[in-house]
Amino acid sequence: MDRRRDATAPAHRRSPSRGRSLAAAGLGLALVAGLLNACSSTNSSTGTATATSTPPIPASAFQDRTGVTPTTVTIGNVTTQLAGLFTGGTVGTEAYAAYVNSQGGVNGRKIVVSSADDRFEGALNKQETASVIQNDFASVGGVTLEDSFSEPLVAANPGFPDVTASLDPGTQKLPNNFSPAPASDGWPTGPLLYFKQTYPTKIAHTATIIANLPSTELAWANEKTAMQHLGYDVLLDPALPATTTDFTEQVVAMKNAGVQILFLEQEPQNYASAIFRDLTQQNFHPVVVLGSPSYNPQLIANAGGAGAVDGAYLEQAASLYLGEDASQIPAITTFNTWVQKASPGFTPDVFALDGWLATELFVDALRNAGTDPSRGSELQALRKITAFQSGNLIPVSNPAGKVPITCYLLGQVVNGQFQRLDDPPVSGPDNGFRCDGTYYRG
Repeated sequence: MDRRRDATAPAHRRSPSRGRSLAAAGLGLALVAGLLNACSSTNSSTGTATATSTPPIPASAFQDRTGVTPTTVTIGNVTTQLAGLFTGGTVGTEAYAAYVNSQGGVNGRKIVVSSADDRFEGALNKQETASVIQNDFASVGGVTLEDSFSEPLVAANPGFPDVTASLDPGTQKLPNNFSPAPASDGWPTGPLLYFKQTYPTKIAHTATIIANLPSTELAWANEKTAMQHLGYDVLLDPALPATTTDFTEQVVAMKNAGVQILFLEQEPQNYASAIFRDLTQQNFHPVVVLGSPSYNPQLIANAGGAGAVDGAYLEQAASLYLGEDASQIPAITTFNTWVQKASPGFTPDVFALDGWLATELFVDALRNAGTDPSRGSELQALRKITAFQSGNLIPVSNPAGKVPITCYLLGQVVNGQFQRLDDPPVSGPDNGFRCDGTYYRG
C-alpha cells in the first residue's frame, strides 16, 4: 500500500504479487502498447493545437499548500506494480526526485515520494488517488491502466496538479493534467512516409498483429487510416487475445499472402520476440518495424539472438535512452545512474522514462512556483511550459498546449544492437530527431 519516504533513500526491490497470474502483465503491456504508440493528432491534420478556452485556476488553490512543509514537498505516485507491470513509473519518479534532492532540492525543499500500487484494480486506484488529493501536493509520474476510475476525482478538484502521462483520454483533456508527451487521436506520418520512400513497392504488401483490446484496436485503426491515406495496402491485421504466445498460424498466413513489411509498433518486447521466433522458424523475413514498447534490452535474447532481429527498424518519440545515445546525450547517463540508485538492478524501460520525465516537468514548474508554493502557483507555472526541455531524452514538447510531439527517432538493429539510422545530428536544431512529418486524422 502507501509508503512515504525521502526520495534520497534507495528504493527496496519490488517483488511481484502472487495473487495474480503473470498473464496480467502481458495483458496490460499489450493494452498500454497501443496507447503509448498512439502519439496522435489534434483536430487538424498538421498537429496544430486548436484554440480552446482554459478555465481559470480556482482562487482557493493559491491558498492550498497541502503536502508542503518548510523542508519538504510530498508528491503522490499511483502506479500499477502488480507482477512488475508498470513499476518503472514509480522507479522513474523516485529516481528523478532523488537526483533533485542530491542537488539540494527545490528552493530549499526536498521532494518526498508517496507511492502506492493500485494492483490493477479500479476501485483501489480511485481510493489511492483520493488519498493523494487529500494528503499530497500533486500526483506525479504514475503509470496505470485504471486511471479512468480516478478521472472524476481529478476533474472534481481542478486546483489539484496532476502531472502524469495519463493513458485515459478523459484525464488527458483535463485542464489540471499535464503530460511531458501529450497524446490525442490520430497518427504521425513521419515514419510512414520514410518507409514509403524506402520501400515504395513493399508497402502494397503490409501487415500487422495486434491485441484484441479496445485501446490497441483504436490505435491500429488510426494508424491504418493514415497508412491507407499514404498509399499503403494492408493485407492482414489479425487481432489476437493479449495472452497469445504462439503466432505460427498468423506468420504462415502472412507468408502465403506475400506480406513484405510487418509493423509491430504496438507490441511489447515479449510479444515481438515471440513473433520473431516464429518468423525464423518459418524462414520468413519481411521488413519489420518496431515501436517504443519493443525497445528493451531483453528483446534480442528472447527473440533467439541477433540473427533473428538484425535489420529490424525502430521508430519512437524518444532517444536511445537505454545507453546507446549516452555519448551524445548526457541526460541518458543521468537517467540510468539515478534509476539504479533508486532501485538497484532494475532494467530501465519506457515506463521509468515516463516517471522520470513527469517528475522533471513537475520540478521545472515548482522552481517557478515561488518560495512558498501552492497548488495554484504550481498549476500557474505548468500552464507556462510550452517548450519542455528534457535534455534530448524526448523531442521538445508543449505540455501546456497539449500538443502531441511531431518528431521521432529512427533506428535499426545491427549486430544485435539498436542504433540510430538516418537521423540528423544531436547538435542540430532538431536535437537529433527527425521532424519531417505531420499528424493525420482521417
